[in-house]
Amino acid sequence: MNKPLRRIAIFCGLLVLALLVRDNWIQYVQADELKNNKHNHRVLMARYSQKRGNIIVDGQPITGSVATNGTDFKYKRTYKNGKMWAPVTGYASQAYDANQIEKLEDPFLTGNDDRLFFNRTIDMITGKKQRGGDVITTLNGKAQKAAYEGLGNKKGAVAALDPRTGKILALASTPSYDPSTIAGADDAKEWKALQPKDNKDDPMLNRALRQTYPPGSTFKVVTAAAALENGKYTDINAPTKSPLPWRLPLSTKNLDNEGNIPCENATLRQALRYSCNTVFGKLGDDLGKDKMREQAEKFGFGKEFLTPVRANASVYPEDMDRPSNAMSAIGQYDTRATPIQMAMVAAAIANDGKLMKPYMIDSLRAPNLSTIEQNKPEEMSQAVSPENARKLQDMMKTVVDEGTGTKAQIPNVEVGGKTGTAQHGVANSKNPYAWFISYAKGEDGSPVAVAVVIEGSDTIRNDIAGGRLAAPIAKDVMKAVLDSEK
Repeated sequence: MNKPLRRIAIFCGLLVLALLVRDNWIQYVQADELKNNKHNHRVLMARYSQKRGNIIVDGQPITGSVATNGTDFKYKRTYKNGKMWAPVTGYASQAYDANQIEKLEDPFLTGNDDRLFFNRTIDMITGKKQRGGDVITTLNGKAQKAAYEGLGNKKGAVAALDPRTGKILALASTPSYDPSTIAGADDAKEWKALQPKDNKDDPMLNRALRQTYPPGSTFKVVTAAAALENGKYTDINAPTKSPLPWRLPLSTKNLDNEGNIPCENATLRQALRYSCNTVFGKLGDDLGKDKMREQAEKFGFGKEFLTPVRANASVYPEDMDRPSNAMSAIGQYDTRATPIQMAMVAAAIANDGKLMKPYMIDSLRAPNLSTIEQNKPEEMSQAVSPENARKLQDMMKTVVDEGTGTKAQIPNVEVGGKTGTAQHGVANSKNPYAWFISYAKGEDGSPVAVAVVIEGSDTIRNDIAGGRLAAPIAKDVMKAVLDSEK
């Protein structure tokens, strides 16, 4: 071969090599980037080319798929009782992607998950269309219905857990939205109507997991736990050193109680029953901010966690002076908590001090009904000792039996709880938040712990109280779970 031909051959060989390198680079290195590119319409078309797997509650699907016409997408998502289940499912939209379980488990629901490779292979051999897997939740349908209907036209949230396992039993948030209305490719008007800038009620906000509130007097349970765990008091029936009036440290102002209630030197049991600000404010000051924060963090404060949907971190403030710490100890100042966090507080106490990690997906099921993944309970911490947990149970039981939480009583069932009415706005200028946390005990321990917060309602200001507004909702949720256990 002469020299010019050899050069041409080498040049052509280099071009072929460059083409092969580029082709492999695109197929193997850039594959995921190209696949997930928002401008890759083929991926979206494939995503909705077959029916999605379903999200399951109590053995029944709460989602579905329906054939569409006139678009590039063959199917779109549907939801049963969409408003009630939106805080659990999230949405899957042809135009606006997805969120929550629909997003986190999208590969499994569409059938593209690597764990479904065998199922896809069998379907290909037998000529069947690709099918998605199902997500089996831990939710209790009756408890969810009780929570959602109890909230009604109020703005607020409910979170319920099984203290023994951490399974999420109910997760309600109102006002809500129907994910079906934004599932299609041409739902721009409906989508816009749900955005915060166009809808002040922000119906797409998952208040049970993502919204933090001042927990008010429900936080006094945490302060009582800190007092017991640090040996400040050991006998819940012994008088505390709590003068009345009690002046905030480094301040010229007294910390007031709500009404003329017997708080002077009150026992821990009576202080929780009457919700004495002075007793728990002084306890917070006596313990100091570091011990208070340490106890709050044992209950889960201070960090985000996944259910698998992300729950925002609840906060016990760090940079505080003494009066601010005293106010934080009664659930005010900058103390903030999500409803799921306060349900965790009640759950840990009900479970003899052991805090289990909340989760809402029980298992993943393949199209052939085989279980691909089974989630198991996981311990987060020992929030308090078993001995002190039982003391706290006894105190919370008194609140329901003869204190501010009597509307949560269930005949022939041990119920413990704590009410809260948290100040809101500058100088308490806005309507307060109404809280209630509780647990109910059956023969095999406590199958349910609940937190309810009412952010807004048509109730006049003077009638807003946790025991009046939130406790009846918690009662109905607990009763629904207890009835399911029979």
